[in-house]
Amino acid sequence: MPRSKPEPNDRSKTGPDFLQLDITRAPRGAVAGWLTEQLRAAIADGRLPIGNRVPPGRVLAEELRVSRGVVTEAYRRLIEGGQLAGRGRAGTFVVAAPVAPPPTSLAADPHPRTDFAAPPAADVFDLLRASPADIDLTPGVPDLAAFPRGAWLRAERRVLDALDPAHFGYGDPRGAPSFRRAVADWLARNRGIRVDPEHVVIVTGVAQALDLVSRILMADGVDEIAVEDPGSLGVRQHLASRDLRTPPIPVDEQGMRVEPLYESGARVVALTPAHQFPTGVVLDGGRRRDLVKWAEDTGGLIVEDDYDAEHRYDRPPVPAVRALLPDHVFYTGSVSKTLAPALRTGWLIPPPRYREQTIVAKRYADLGNAVLPQLVLTELMESGELERHLRTLRRRHRRRRDAMIVAIRTHLPAAHIHGAAAGLHLTITFDAAFKDTDLAAAALDLGVKTQPLSWHYQVPSAPGLVLGYAATPPTDAARAIELIGSALGDRKNVASRR
Repeated sequence: MPRSKPEPNDRSKTGPDFLQLDITRAPRGAVAGWLTEQLRAAIADGRLPIGNRVPPGRVLAEELRVSRGVVTEAYRRLIEGGQLAGRGRAGTFVVAAPVAPPPTSLAADPHPRTDFAAPPAADVFDLLRASPADIDLTPGVPDLAAFPRGAWLRAERRVLDALDPAHFGYGDPRGAPSFRRAVADWLARNRGIRVDPEHVVIVTGVAQALDLVSRILMADGVDEIAVEDPGSLGVRQHLASRDLRTPPIPVDEQGMRVEPLYESGARVVALTPAHQFPTGVVLDGGRRRDLVKWAEDTGGLIVEDDYDAEHRYDRPPVPAVRALLPDHVFYTGSVSKTLAPALRTGWLIPPPRYREQTIVAKRYADLGNAVLPQLVLTELMESGELERHLRTLRRRHRRRRDAMIVAIRTHLPAAHIHGAAAGLHLTITFDAAFKDTDLAAAALDLGVKTQPLSWHYQVPSAPGLVLGYAATPPTDAARAIELIGSALGDRKNVASRR
Protein backbone atom coordinates (compact mmCIF):
# COMPACT_ATOMS: atom_id res chain seq x y z
CA MET A 1 0.00 0.00 0.00
CA PRO A 2 1.52 3.38 -0.91
CA ARG A 3 2.49 5.53 2.03
CA SER A 4 0.63 8.81 2.45
CA LYS A 5 2.83 11.84 1.93
CA PRO A 6 3.56 13.67 5.17
CA GLU A 7 2.34 17.16 5.73
CA PRO A 8 4.88 19.97 5.26
CA ASN A 9 5.46 20.08 9.03
CA ASP A 10 6.67 16.46 9.03
CA ARG A 11 6.39 15.36 12.65
CA SER A 12 8.60 12.32 12.09
CA LYS A 13 11.38 14.80 12.94
CA THR A 14 12.04 15.35 16.58
CA GLY A 15 13.13 18.55 18.22
CA PRO A 16 13.09 20.22 21.59
CA ASP A 17 9.40 21.04 21.17
CA PHE A 18 8.18 17.73 19.71
CA LEU A 19 4.48 17.62 20.65
CA GLN A 20 5.39 19.73 23.70
CA LEU A 21 6.00 16.49 25.64
CA ASP A 22 7.06 17.33 29.18
CA ILE A 23 8.30 14.05 30.62
CA THR A 24 8.51 15.56 34.10
CA ARG A 25 4.71 15.37 34.23
CA ALA A 26 4.69 11.60 33.84
CA PRO A 27 3.60 9.70 36.96
CA ARG A 28 6.46 7.91 38.67
CA GLY A 29 6.59 4.29 37.50
CA ALA A 30 4.03 4.79 34.73
CA VAL A 31 5.99 6.64 32.06
CA ALA A 32 5.05 4.27 29.22
CA GLY A 33 1.34 4.64 29.96
CA TRP A 34 1.64 8.43 30.17
CA LEU A 35 3.51 8.58 26.85
CA THR A 36 0.91 6.31 25.21
CA GLU A 37 -1.90 8.63 26.23
CA GLN A 38 0.01 11.75 25.11
CA LEU A 39 0.62 10.26 21.67
CA ARG A 40 -2.97 8.98 21.42
CA ALA A 41 -4.24 12.49 22.25
CA ALA A 42 -1.94 14.00 19.63
CA ILE A 43 -3.34 11.65 17.00
CA ALA A 44 -6.90 12.40 18.07
CA ASP A 45 -6.52 16.19 17.84
CA GLY A 46 -4.52 16.16 14.62
CA ARG A 47 -1.09 17.12 15.93
CA LEU A 48 0.05 13.72 14.61
CA PRO A 49 -1.89 13.46 11.32
CA ILE A 50 -2.76 10.15 9.70
CA GLY A 51 -0.03 9.21 7.24
CA ASN A 52 2.81 10.73 9.25
CA ARG A 53 5.72 8.71 10.47
CA VAL A 54 6.46 8.78 14.17
CA PRO A 55 10.07 9.16 15.28
CA PRO A 56 12.18 6.02 15.57
CA GLY A 57 12.05 4.70 19.11
CA ARG A 58 15.74 5.32 19.72
CA VAL A 59 15.49 8.92 18.55
CA LEU A 60 12.41 9.76 20.62
CA ALA A 61 13.91 8.03 23.67
CA GLU A 62 17.01 10.18 23.39
CA GLU A 63 14.92 13.30 22.90
CA LEU A 64 12.80 12.61 25.98
CA ARG A 65 15.72 11.21 27.99
CA VAL A 66 13.89 7.99 28.79
CA SER A 67 14.81 4.36 28.13
CA ARG A 68 14.12 3.02 24.68
CA GLY A 69 11.90 0.37 26.28
CA VAL A 70 9.48 3.10 27.43
CA VAL A 71 8.99 4.33 23.86
CA THR A 72 8.82 0.77 22.49
CA GLU A 73 6.05 -0.08 24.95
CA ALA A 74 4.08 3.06 24.08
CA TYR A 75 4.34 2.33 20.36
CA ARG A 76 3.34 -1.30 20.96
CA ARG A 77 0.15 -0.24 22.72
CA LEU A 78 -0.74 2.16 19.92
CA ILE A 79 -0.02 -0.48 17.27
CA GLU A 80 -2.28 -2.93 19.06
CA GLY A 81 -4.89 -0.20 19.29
CA GLY A 82 -4.81 0.33 15.56
CA GLN A 83 -3.51 3.93 15.72
CA LEU A 84 0.01 3.06 14.53
CA ALA A 85 1.33 0.43 12.13
CA GLY A 86 4.87 -0.74 11.49
CA ARG A 87 5.94 -0.82 7.84
CA GLY A 88 9.25 -2.59 8.04
CA ARG A 89 12.30 -0.49 7.32
CA ALA A 90 10.13 2.45 6.27
CA GLY A 91 9.25 3.06 9.91
CA THR A 92 6.10 3.31 12.03
CA PHE A 93 3.18 5.39 10.80
CA VAL A 94 -0.05 6.91 12.08
CA VAL A 95 -2.84 4.96 10.38
CA ALA A 96 -6.03 5.75 12.33
CA ALA A 97 -7.42 8.10 14.94
CA PRO A 98 -8.73 6.74 18.25
CA VAL A 99 -12.40 5.86 18.04
CA ALA A 100 -15.26 7.23 20.10
CA PRO A 101 -16.43 5.08 23.03
CA PRO A 102 -18.50 2.10 21.84
CA PRO A 103 -22.21 1.62 22.54
CA THR A 104 -23.15 0.25 25.94
CA SER A 105 -24.42 -3.10 24.70
CA LEU A 106 -22.77 -6.07 23.07
CA ALA A 107 -25.91 -6.70 21.11
CA ALA A 108 -26.08 -5.75 17.44
CA ASP A 109 -25.02 -2.12 17.00
CA PRO A 110 -26.97 0.03 14.49
CA HIS A 111 -23.76 2.00 13.91
CA PRO A 112 -21.11 -0.73 13.91
CA ARG A 113 -17.46 0.16 14.42
CA THR A 114 -14.82 -1.09 12.03
CA ASP A 115 -11.87 -1.25 14.46
CA PHE A 116 -12.96 -4.42 16.24
CA ALA A 117 -9.50 -4.98 17.70
CA ALA A 118 -9.09 -1.80 19.73
CA PRO A 119 -6.94 -2.96 22.66
CA PRO A 120 -7.86 -2.91 26.30
CA ALA A 121 -6.77 -0.01 28.40
CA ALA A 122 -3.84 -0.88 30.64
CA ASP A 123 -6.05 -1.36 33.69
CA VAL A 124 -8.41 -3.73 31.84
CA PHE A 125 -5.43 -5.61 30.38
CA ASP A 126 -3.88 -6.13 33.81
CA LEU A 127 -7.26 -7.06 35.28
CA LEU A 128 -8.02 -9.73 32.72
CA ARG A 129 -4.56 -11.27 33.01
CA ALA A 130 -4.12 -11.20 36.77
CA SER A 131 -7.57 -11.59 38.32
CA PRO A 132 -8.55 -15.00 39.70
CA ALA A 133 -11.74 -16.62 38.43
CA ASP A 134 -14.01 -19.50 39.30
CA ILE A 135 -13.44 -21.00 35.85
CA ASP A 136 -10.19 -20.17 34.04
CA LEU A 137 -10.26 -20.68 30.26
CA THR A 138 -6.81 -19.18 29.68
CA PRO A 139 -5.37 -20.96 26.61
CA GLY A 140 -2.19 -23.00 26.58
CA VAL A 141 -2.68 -24.94 29.83
CA PRO A 142 -2.91 -28.76 29.68
CA ASP A 143 -4.88 -30.99 32.03
CA LEU A 144 -2.51 -30.62 34.99
CA ALA A 145 -4.59 -32.99 37.12
CA ALA A 146 -3.58 -35.75 34.69
CA PHE A 147 0.14 -35.35 35.40
CA PRO A 148 1.51 -38.95 35.66
CA ARG A 149 2.73 -38.75 39.25
CA GLY A 150 3.09 -42.49 39.68
CA ALA A 151 5.09 -42.94 36.48
CA TRP A 152 7.26 -39.94 37.38
CA LEU A 153 8.01 -41.29 40.86
CA ARG A 154 8.88 -44.74 39.53
CA ALA A 155 11.16 -43.25 36.88
CA GLU A 156 12.81 -40.95 39.41
CA ARG A 157 13.56 -43.86 41.74
CA ARG A 158 15.12 -45.84 38.90
CA VAL A 159 17.22 -42.84 37.91
CA LEU A 160 18.41 -42.15 41.45
CA ASP A 161 19.27 -45.80 42.05
CA ALA A 162 21.54 -45.81 39.01
CA LEU A 163 22.80 -42.23 39.14
CA ASP A 164 26.55 -41.73 38.99
CA PRO A 165 27.91 -39.05 41.39
CA ALA A 166 29.32 -37.16 38.41
CA HIS A 167 25.78 -36.29 37.34
CA PHE A 168 25.48 -34.02 40.38
CA GLY A 169 28.16 -31.66 39.03
CA TYR A 170 28.04 -29.04 36.30
CA GLY A 171 27.23 -30.75 33.04
CA ASP A 172 27.15 -29.93 29.37
CA PRO A 173 25.26 -26.63 28.85
CA ARG A 174 23.51 -28.30 25.91
CA GLY A 175 21.85 -30.74 28.32
CA ALA A 176 22.34 -34.31 29.51
CA PRO A 177 23.58 -36.45 26.57
CA SER A 178 21.03 -39.22 27.25
CA PHE A 179 18.16 -36.73 27.22
CA ARG A 180 19.36 -35.15 24.00
CA ARG A 181 19.37 -38.63 22.43
CA ALA A 182 15.86 -39.26 23.75
CA VAL A 183 14.64 -35.94 22.35
CA ALA A 184 16.22 -36.67 18.97
CA ASP A 185 14.47 -40.07 18.88
CA TRP A 186 11.17 -38.50 19.99
CA LEU A 187 11.31 -35.87 17.24
CA ALA A 188 12.19 -38.48 14.62
CA ARG A 189 9.19 -40.64 15.61
CA ASN A 190 6.65 -37.89 16.18
CA ARG A 191 7.70 -34.92 14.07
CA GLY A 192 9.67 -36.36 11.15
CA ILE A 193 12.82 -34.49 12.19
CA ARG A 194 16.16 -36.23 11.79
CA VAL A 195 18.78 -34.57 13.94
CA ASP A 196 22.05 -35.57 15.54
CA PRO A 197 21.66 -35.48 19.35
CA GLU A 198 24.84 -33.40 19.44
CA HIS A 199 22.91 -30.61 17.73
CA VAL A 200 20.05 -30.48 20.26
CA VAL A 201 20.22 -27.80 22.97
CA ILE A 202 18.03 -28.30 26.05
CA VAL A 203 16.38 -25.08 27.26
CA THR A 204 13.91 -24.12 29.98
CA GLY A 205 11.09 -23.81 27.46
CA VAL A 206 10.07 -22.01 24.31
CA ALA A 207 10.38 -18.65 26.07
CA GLN A 208 14.08 -19.19 26.74
CA ALA A 209 14.57 -20.53 23.23
CA LEU A 210 13.05 -17.33 21.86
CA ASP A 211 15.28 -15.25 24.10
CA LEU A 212 18.44 -17.07 23.01
CA VAL A 213 17.49 -16.79 19.34
CA SER A 214 16.77 -13.08 19.75
CA ARG A 215 20.16 -12.42 21.32
CA ILE A 216 21.99 -14.42 18.66
CA LEU A 217 20.21 -12.74 15.75
CA MET A 218 20.54 -9.23 17.20
CA ALA A 219 24.30 -9.82 17.39
CA ASP A 220 24.03 -10.70 13.69
CA GLY A 221 22.41 -7.35 12.87
CA VAL A 222 18.73 -8.38 12.99
CA ASP A 223 16.44 -5.67 14.37
CA GLU A 224 13.03 -7.17 13.56
CA ILE A 225 11.33 -10.56 13.52
CA ALA A 226 8.11 -10.81 11.53
CA VAL A 227 5.22 -12.54 13.30
CA GLU A 228 1.86 -14.01 12.39
CA ASP A 229 -1.18 -11.75 12.63
CA PRO A 230 -3.05 -12.79 14.61
CA GLY A 231 -0.29 -14.30 16.67
CA SER A 232 0.75 -14.70 20.26
CA LEU A 233 0.69 -11.48 22.25
CA GLY A 234 3.22 -13.05 24.62
CA VAL A 235 5.70 -13.62 21.79
CA ARG A 236 5.35 -10.03 20.62
CA GLN A 237 5.90 -8.77 24.16
CA HIS A 238 8.96 -10.96 24.53
CA LEU A 239 10.48 -9.68 21.29
CA ALA A 240 9.60 -6.08 22.16
CA SER A 241 11.42 -6.49 25.47
CA ARG A 242 14.52 -7.04 23.34
CA ASP A 243 13.71 -3.91 21.28
CA LEU A 244 12.94 -6.04 18.24
CA ARG A 245 10.21 -4.84 15.89
CA THR A 246 7.47 -7.32 14.97
CA PRO A 247 6.00 -6.56 11.53
CA PRO A 248 2.66 -8.41 11.21
CA ILE A 249 2.17 -11.02 8.48
CA PRO A 250 -1.51 -11.92 7.91
CA VAL A 251 -2.87 -15.42 8.50
CA ASP A 252 -5.81 -16.92 6.62
CA GLU A 253 -7.38 -20.38 6.30
CA GLN A 254 -4.18 -21.82 4.80
CA GLY A 255 -1.88 -20.33 7.42
CA MET A 256 0.56 -17.46 7.16
CA ARG A 257 0.55 -15.70 3.79
CA VAL A 258 4.00 -15.67 2.24
CA GLU A 259 3.60 -12.86 -0.29
CA PRO A 260 3.27 -10.22 2.48
CA LEU A 261 6.35 -11.76 4.08
CA TYR A 262 8.33 -10.97 0.92
CA GLU A 263 6.88 -7.46 0.90
CA SER A 264 7.80 -6.84 4.54
CA GLY A 265 11.52 -7.15 3.83
CA ALA A 266 11.95 -9.10 7.07
CA ARG A 267 14.93 -11.45 7.29
CA VAL A 268 13.41 -13.59 10.06
CA VAL A 269 9.87 -14.83 10.74
CA ALA A 270 8.44 -16.60 13.79
CA LEU A 271 5.48 -18.90 13.27
CA THR A 272 3.43 -21.80 14.68
CA PRO A 273 2.80 -23.92 11.56
CA ALA A 274 1.47 -27.13 13.17
CA HIS A 275 -1.41 -25.44 15.02
CA GLN A 276 -1.35 -21.70 14.55
CA PHE A 277 -1.99 -19.65 17.65
CA PRO A 278 -4.69 -18.45 18.07
CA THR A 279 -6.62 -19.46 14.93
CA GLY A 280 -5.70 -23.16 14.99
CA VAL A 281 -5.12 -23.36 11.22
CA VAL A 282 -2.37 -25.56 9.78
CA LEU A 283 0.20 -24.15 7.37
CA ASP A 284 -0.86 -26.08 4.26
CA GLY A 285 1.35 -27.74 1.66
CA GLY A 286 1.29 -24.87 -0.82
CA ARG A 287 2.20 -22.31 1.81
CA ARG A 288 5.00 -24.55 3.09
CA ARG A 289 6.48 -24.70 -0.39
CA ASP A 290 6.15 -20.93 -0.68
CA LEU A 291 7.85 -20.50 2.69
CA VAL A 292 10.72 -22.77 1.66
CA LYS A 293 11.15 -20.72 -1.53
CA TRP A 294 11.13 -17.47 0.50
CA ALA A 295 13.89 -18.79 2.74
CA GLU A 296 15.95 -19.97 -0.22
CA ASP A 297 15.37 -16.79 -2.25
CA THR A 298 16.15 -14.36 0.55
CA GLY A 299 18.40 -16.35 2.85
CA GLY A 300 15.68 -15.83 5.44
CA LEU A 301 15.41 -17.62 8.76
CA ILE A 302 12.38 -19.23 10.41
CA VAL A 303 11.76 -19.56 14.14
CA GLU A 304 9.41 -22.56 14.33
CA ASP A 305 7.46 -23.01 17.55
CA ASP A 306 5.98 -26.51 17.21
CA TYR A 307 3.00 -25.39 19.27
CA ASP A 308 0.45 -28.09 20.15
CA ALA A 309 1.84 -30.44 17.51
CA GLU A 310 1.20 -33.55 19.66
CA HIS A 311 -2.45 -32.76 20.45
CA ARG A 312 -4.53 -33.87 17.46
CA TYR A 313 -8.12 -35.09 17.42
CA ASP A 314 -9.74 -34.78 14.00
CA ARG A 315 -6.86 -34.43 11.58
CA PRO A 316 -3.66 -36.30 10.68
CA PRO A 317 -0.23 -35.09 11.82
CA VAL A 318 1.64 -32.58 9.71
CA PRO A 319 5.43 -32.51 9.36
CA ALA A 320 7.53 -29.86 11.01
CA VAL A 321 8.93 -27.17 8.70
CA ARG A 322 12.35 -28.03 10.15
CA ALA A 323 12.09 -31.43 8.45
CA LEU A 324 11.90 -29.66 5.07
CA LEU A 325 14.41 -26.87 5.63
CA PRO A 326 16.99 -27.66 8.34
CA ASP A 327 19.51 -25.04 7.20
CA HIS A 328 17.08 -22.15 7.72
CA VAL A 329 15.05 -23.10 10.81
CA PHE A 330 15.45 -22.54 14.53
CA TYR A 331 13.15 -25.30 15.80
CA THR A 332 11.80 -25.29 19.35
CA GLY A 333 9.36 -27.27 21.44
CA SER A 334 8.79 -28.29 25.05
CA VAL A 335 7.01 -30.65 27.45
CA SER A 336 4.87 -27.81 28.82
CA LYS A 337 1.71 -28.90 26.98
CA THR A 338 2.42 -32.65 27.24
CA LEU A 339 3.30 -32.81 30.94
CA ALA A 340 3.40 -29.47 32.74
CA PRO A 341 4.81 -25.95 32.29
CA ALA A 342 6.36 -26.17 35.77
CA LEU A 343 8.97 -28.65 34.51
CA ARG A 344 10.56 -25.81 32.52
CA THR A 345 12.06 -28.17 29.96
CA GLY A 346 12.23 -27.81 26.20
CA TRP A 347 14.63 -28.00 23.28
CA LEU A 348 16.10 -25.81 20.58
CA ILE A 349 17.67 -26.97 17.34
CA PRO A 350 19.47 -24.12 15.55
CA PRO A 351 20.50 -24.02 11.90
CA PRO A 352 24.05 -25.38 11.41
CA ARG A 353 25.66 -21.94 11.06
CA TYR A 354 24.27 -20.84 14.45
CA ARG A 355 25.11 -23.93 16.51
CA GLU A 356 28.17 -22.58 18.27
CA GLN A 357 26.55 -19.23 19.06
CA THR A 358 23.55 -21.05 20.52
CA ILE A 359 25.68 -23.20 22.80
CA VAL A 360 27.65 -20.18 23.98
CA ALA A 361 24.45 -18.20 24.61
CA LYS A 362 22.98 -21.07 26.63
CA ARG A 363 26.15 -21.45 28.68
CA TYR A 364 26.15 -17.79 29.67
CA ALA A 365 22.39 -17.78 30.29
CA ASP A 366 22.37 -20.39 33.07
CA LEU A 367 25.12 -23.03 32.61
CA GLY A 368 22.44 -25.54 31.58
CA ASN A 369 19.17 -27.04 32.82
CA ALA A 370 18.77 -29.09 35.99
CA VAL A 371 19.99 -32.60 35.19
CA LEU A 372 17.70 -34.78 37.33
CA PRO A 373 14.43 -33.84 35.55
CA GLN A 374 16.17 -34.45 32.21
CA LEU A 375 17.13 -37.97 33.28
CA VAL A 376 13.62 -38.70 34.53
CA LEU A 377 12.18 -37.49 31.22
CA THR A 378 14.68 -39.69 29.40
CA GLU A 379 13.34 -42.69 31.32
CA LEU A 380 9.73 -41.74 30.50
CA MET A 381 10.50 -41.29 26.79
CA GLU A 382 12.55 -44.47 26.41
CA SER A 383 10.10 -46.64 28.38
CA GLY A 384 7.09 -45.52 26.35
CA GLU A 385 5.40 -43.97 29.41
CA LEU A 386 5.31 -40.51 27.83
CA GLU A 387 3.54 -41.75 24.72
CA ARG A 388 1.02 -43.66 26.85
CA HIS A 389 0.41 -40.50 28.85
CA LEU A 390 -0.08 -38.53 25.64
CA ARG A 391 -2.73 -40.97 24.44
CA THR A 392 -4.57 -40.57 27.74
CA LEU A 393 -4.36 -36.79 27.46
CA ARG A 394 -5.81 -36.80 23.98
CA ARG A 395 -8.88 -38.72 25.15
CA ARG A 396 -9.41 -36.36 28.11
CA HIS A 397 -8.85 -33.24 26.05
CA ARG A 398 -11.19 -34.45 23.31
CA ARG A 399 -14.04 -34.91 25.82
CA ARG A 400 -13.49 -31.42 27.19
CA ARG A 401 -13.32 -29.90 23.74
CA ASP A 402 -16.53 -31.66 22.69
CA ALA A 403 -18.34 -30.38 25.79
CA MET A 404 -17.26 -26.84 25.01
CA ILE A 405 -18.35 -27.06 21.38
CA VAL A 406 -21.81 -28.34 22.35
CA ALA A 407 -22.13 -25.49 24.85
CA ILE A 408 -21.05 -22.89 22.28
CA ARG A 409 -23.64 -24.11 19.80
CA THR A 410 -26.28 -23.95 22.53
CA HIS A 411 -25.45 -20.67 24.30
CA LEU A 412 -23.47 -18.75 21.63
CA PRO A 413 -25.18 -19.78 18.38
CA ALA A 414 -23.89 -16.70 16.52
CA ALA A 415 -20.25 -17.59 17.27
CA HIS A 416 -17.98 -19.06 14.59
CA ILE A 417 -15.68 -21.81 15.93
CA HIS A 418 -12.07 -22.04 14.72
CA GLY A 419 -9.17 -24.42 15.35
CA ALA A 420 -11.06 -27.20 17.13
CA ALA A 421 -9.39 -30.11 15.31
CA ALA A 422 -6.25 -30.00 17.44
CA GLY A 423 -4.56 -28.23 20.32
CA LEU A 424 -5.63 -27.16 23.80
CA HIS A 425 -7.87 -24.23 22.86
CA LEU A 426 -10.35 -23.06 20.29
CA THR A 427 -11.22 -19.58 19.08
CA ILE A 428 -14.64 -18.08 18.50
CA THR A 429 -15.41 -14.98 16.45
CA PHE A 430 -18.54 -12.87 15.97
CA ASP A 431 -19.96 -10.94 13.03
CA ALA A 432 -21.45 -8.23 15.27
CA ALA A 433 -19.40 -5.13 16.04
CA PHE A 434 -18.32 -4.75 19.66
CA LYS A 435 -15.21 -4.73 21.84
CA ASP A 436 -14.21 -8.24 22.76
CA THR A 437 -12.32 -6.83 25.74
CA ASP A 438 -15.71 -5.73 27.10
CA LEU A 439 -17.07 -9.22 26.65
CA ALA A 440 -14.05 -10.73 28.42
CA ALA A 441 -14.40 -8.23 31.28
CA ALA A 442 -18.13 -8.92 31.61
CA ALA A 443 -17.44 -12.66 31.67
CA LEU A 444 -14.83 -12.12 34.38
CA ASP A 445 -17.48 -10.35 36.45
CA LEU A 446 -19.45 -13.60 36.25
CA GLY A 447 -16.43 -15.70 37.27
CA VAL A 448 -15.03 -16.79 33.88
CA LYS A 449 -11.58 -15.78 32.64
CA THR A 450 -10.94 -15.72 28.87
CA GLN A 451 -8.60 -13.96 26.48
CA PRO A 452 -9.98 -11.39 24.01
CA LEU A 453 -8.93 -12.25 20.46
CA SER A 454 -7.99 -8.60 19.84
CA TRP A 455 -5.01 -8.98 22.18
CA HIS A 456 -3.39 -11.20 19.57
CA TYR A 457 -3.99 -8.94 16.54
CA GLN A 458 -1.83 -6.05 15.37
CA VAL A 459 -4.14 -5.14 12.49
CA PRO A 460 -7.76 -4.90 13.75
CA SER A 461 -10.14 -7.69 12.82
CA ALA A 462 -13.37 -9.33 14.00
CA PRO A 463 -14.03 -9.58 17.75
CA GLY A 464 -13.73 -12.92 19.48
CA LEU A 465 -12.41 -14.95 22.39
CA VAL A 466 -9.63 -17.52 22.76
CA LEU A 467 -10.91 -20.33 24.98
CA GLY A 468 -8.69 -22.93 26.60
CA TYR A 469 -10.51 -26.16 27.43
CA ALA A 470 -7.83 -28.72 28.32
CA ALA A 471 -7.59 -27.77 32.01
CA THR A 472 -11.37 -27.49 32.52
CA PRO A 473 -13.72 -30.41 33.33
CA PRO A 474 -16.57 -30.77 30.83
CA THR A 475 -19.27 -29.56 33.23
CA ASP A 476 -17.25 -26.45 34.08
CA ALA A 477 -16.57 -25.75 30.42
CA ALA A 478 -20.29 -25.94 29.63
CA ARG A 479 -21.11 -23.67 32.57
CA ALA A 480 -18.43 -21.17 31.51
CA ILE A 481 -19.87 -20.89 28.00
CA GLU A 482 -23.35 -20.42 29.43
CA LEU A 483 -22.05 -17.52 31.54
CA ILE A 484 -20.27 -15.98 28.54
CA GLY A 485 -23.58 -16.19 26.68
CA SER A 486 -25.20 -14.31 29.54
CA ALA A 487 -22.45 -11.68 29.46
CA LEU A 488 -22.88 -11.22 25.72
CA GLY A 489 -26.47 -10.11 26.12
CA ASP A 490 -26.21 -8.35 29.46
CA ARG A 491 -26.04 -4.60 28.95
CA LYS A 492 -25.36 -3.90 32.64
CA ASN A 493 -22.26 -6.05 32.90
CA VAL A 494 -20.68 -4.43 29.87
CA ALA A 495 -21.64 -0.91 30.78
CA SER A 496 -20.05 -1.29 34.22
CA ARG A 497 -16.67 -1.76 32.60
CA ARG A 498 -16.66 1.63 30.87
